[in-house]
Amino acid sequence: MASSIVEKDLTIEGNVRSEGGSVDVKGQIVGDVSAGSITVQLSGSVDGALSAKKITLEGKHNGSLSCDDLKLASSSQVRADVVARTMEAESGASVVGKVEITGVQ
Repeated sequence: MASSIVEKDLTIEGNVRSEGGSVDVKGQIVGDVSAGSITVQLSGSVDGALSAKKITLEGKHNGSLSCDDLKLASSSQVRADVVARTMEAESGASVVGKVEITGVQ
């Protein structure tokens, strides 16, 4: 599985796609991100749609979010409409928006 890292000092304006790979966001992305797995680190932020099988959020996200497995760290700040099969949120995680958990299928 290929891995792409967006470092702290990097800002990407545009869409990021990693077919089946993983994207690790430490910097900022203004655009949609699609991958097999997405991690938004504490220092990272994404303004756009997130779509992956597995998404882990420690930083900030504004937009929409679609995944099978969502994990929200206590430091996460999410302003998005969320659709996930399963969601795990630590105490302190912030979510503003519509949340739809579809359950195990």
